[in-house]
Amino acid sequence: MTKKELAELTDQELLQEAKKLKSASITNAVLIGFLIGIVFYSVIKNSLGFLTLIPLFLAYKLINNSKYNTKELEDLLKERNLK
Repeated sequence: MTKKELAELTDQELLQEAKKLKSASITNAVLIGFLIGIVFYSVIKNSLGFLTLIPLFLAYKLINNSKYNTKELEDLLKERNLK
């Protein structure tokens, strides 16, 4: 969602979007931890190889994807004095 679309949401829809973002953040954190664990296990068991880089790349993509509009949503919630 862009900032313009976030600004057009009602208060209730904005709170629902914040709840979705929080649950998505928790899910992403679990997946990132799991993928980093796979990388550590792979490095200890074998060595740094091509198959080790795949989970590392996926973790990188999850990290970058999770930051898409957190700041904008928090700013909008503060402006409207919600939660």
